[in-house]
Amino acid sequence: MASVSGHWKSLSLPRRLVCDLMRASSRMPIITFERRMDLSPVVAARASVASAPSWAVLFVKAFSLVAARRPELRRAFLPLPWPHLWEADVSVASVAVEREYRGELGVFFGTVTTPENRPLSELVAKLEEWKTQPVEEVYRFRRSLRFSRLPYPLRRLLWWYATSWSGKLKARNFGTFGVSLTGASGATATKLICPLTTSLNCGVIQPDGTVDVRLHFDHRVLDGMPAARALAELEEVLRTEMVAEMMAMAEVVHV
Repeated sequence: MASVSGHWKSLSLPRRLVCDLMRASSRMPIITFERRMDLSPVVAARASVASAPSWAVLFVKAFSLVAARRPELRRAFLPLPWPHLWEADVSVASVAVEREYRGELGVFFGTVTTPENRPLSELVAKLEEWKTQPVEEVYRFRRSLRFSRLPYPLRRLLWWYATSWSGKLKARNFGTFGVSLTGASGATATKLICPLTTSLNCGVIQPDGTVDVRLHFDHRVLDGMPAARALAELEEVLRTEMVAEMMAMAEVVHV
């Protein structure tokens, strides 16, 4: 049998970050619910805005509005010092952003607090900053890189502490919910694991405006019926409040 050649390749800092993230998430009992949504009004409203908000921005604000009304979506399970739930007073959105770092594509995570209270234009500007500013000039990205440089045993200890002991620390560092969208590239994950109670993604948006939206949630915190109701309310918020805000943006531009 012919030998196979190859070579050793060390983990880059972005790959270390993802490896640490997956390890911290590996024991989360994640359940996935899916709802087919008719977002044709949202598609039409986006078309009327010169600088249309990305779908990630729309999902971030819409879900944070739902979470403001449903405190169970702002809770986290913490196993230490004994199993308990911790409820955040406000939402912190974590958004996955692909960036190039030293010749390699990697995933970084930007966070924004109380997105439900921010105009879409501000959220658009924040996401644009995450996508265009040099990686090491974005505070959250720079902090992740610095953390990923630490020795493995220390990183493992810090991840364990940050995700197991303090709800406040967990929310501040990782958010209360996550959004990761890849549908624009033609494919999407059917399951996401992360150290957060809830995360969102969606499939490819069809020509008629329908799309499969998935809510991935920690079953220790959330049951099936509340998750199903949250998805239904998310669709309603997207079709009403998000459409209304985009139409207002379009009117300002046309004035």
